[in-house]
Amino acid sequence: MPTEGREVRLVKRPVGEPAPADFSLVETEVPDPGPGQVLVRNDWFSVDPYMRGRMNDVKSYVPPFALDAPMDGAAVGTVVVSNAPEVPEGTVVRHGLGWREYAVLDAAGADAVDTSLAPAQAYLGALGMTGLTAYAGLTEVAPVREGDVVFVSGAAGAVGSVAARIAKHHGASRVIGSAGGPEKARRLTEEFGYDAAVDYKAGRLEEDLKEAAPKGIDVYFDNVGGDHLRAALAQLRVGGRVAMCGAISQYNATEPVPGPDNLVLAIGKRLTLRGFIVTDHMNLGREYAGLAARWLSEGTLPYEETVVEGIDNAVDAFIGMLKGANTGKMLIRLASD
Repeated sequence: MPTEGREVRLVKRPVGEPAPADFSLVETEVPDPGPGQVLVRNDWFSVDPYMRGRMNDVKSYVPPFALDAPMDGAAVGTVVVSNAPEVPEGTVVRHGLGWREYAVLDAAGADAVDTSLAPAQAYLGALGMTGLTAYAGLTEVAPVREGDVVFVSGAAGAVGSVAARIAKHHGASRVIGSAGGPEKARRLTEEFGYDAAVDYKAGRLEEDLKEAAPKGIDVYFDNVGGDHLRAALAQLRVGGRVAMCGAISQYNATEPVPGPDNLVLAIGKRLTLRGFIVTDHMNLGREYAGLAARWLSEGTLPYEETVVEGIDNAVDAFIGMLKGANTGKMLIRLASD
């Protein structure tokens, strides 16, 4: 039974870009699990863009992180003490108490994962909420139809790196991705299933998107907002659909960010722009899990990862992720006993 473990706490609400001084790494006592509870040694946890919004003390779809308390987020780990016979010791589980080395949780909150199908950390990415986000966006929010041309921003990120394959599985004839830098753009087409890539850091976003889709696009999966949304509005065809998943370009903004100056195009083109939160689409979870397992076994679903070692490097990994330092899912790997 471990007696002490470390956890990351938010100690100050960031203004603009988060800084290491906004966080603290605290050693704390590991509580005993009560009846019906398990103690999990976290092996991996996820850092994600949406967490930046939770650092602000504002009302949103997820409550803000409390100051001077451990943050939370998706994690996978191994049950080391169990007071719940349905989740025995040694079970690998997914749960919501990341940003710490040990977690005590009710058995109902521990979702056992099959590590014979894929590595445990894949359940934080392509086989987890990340993959489900891309699936919901491209099937229910802005559904891909046979022959559609699809554009995805943040295409080398956690959601974007699986989006092309999902779009292709649902009939897209061409999928275009945007990423920052020539290396990421290369990987989009060579590894992640994109037909064309736009390097937005080259400074020709609208021109390059038009060259990649000269006849326009039908679906835009938006992870970025800002100039990417503006470029997509210009290229969308009549009846086009937009799944508004994220707007990482403005997460660190200290002043209100104006919307695209060509939003009026949505009227004449009869566009549908729909924001969504993946937790509103959990009804798709079982369906996606079955499809993802099959695609994974066929080798047609990537689960790209950027791995950072140790909880002491988690804050730097989070800050780096907001700047685009990751390809695929940004994960923290914790040392096992």
